[in-house]
Amino acid sequence: MVADVDGEFTTFVEERGAALLRVAYALAGNQHAAEDLLQNALAKAYARWPRIRGDAEPYVKRILYHDQVSGWRRRARRSEVPVAQVPELAAAGDDGRETDLRLLLLEALRALPPRQRAVLTLRYLEDLSVEQTAALLGCRAGTVASQSSRALARLRRLVPGLDELTDRPGVTR
Repeated sequence: MVADVDGEFTTFVEERGAALLRVAYALAGNQHAAEDLLQNALAKAYARWPRIRGDAEPYVKRILYHDQVSGWRRRARRSEVPVAQVPELAAAGDDGRETDLRLLLLEALRALPPRQRAVLTLRYLEDLSVEQTAALLGCRAGTVASQSSRALARLRRLVPGLDELTDRPGVTR
């Protein structure tokens, strides 16, 4: 029985690990934090594997979202330091406007409240519907819609050139 559990879990991680790491990266904002977040989520999933094996991916994603939101809340209570101006983001000699916008967008995403960042990740990275996002986060569809609207509005305020970046052919909003 233990060998079956180990084999099934290993197969799941091999097949879905890369996709789960992308979600973790979108939530965490950097590779190392994403790997830690995913490792912790997989450890929790392994402990419950016999009960979740048929529906494991949504379960692991829920762990990722909840753990990351909890982490944001803990850090926000301890270490949030407002600054008057965003530091210079472009590398020396880099005249790429698109690179600057992407870096500014990354900073703006990090500045969003945890719930808004989770909603944007689920809606636009995971391409989930409002209803699916609400079910995953344990809230109403109206909450998802309002959080999404507020998050996008705030991103547009924080990153004025964002509309220019997304108005290119082949880029959807």
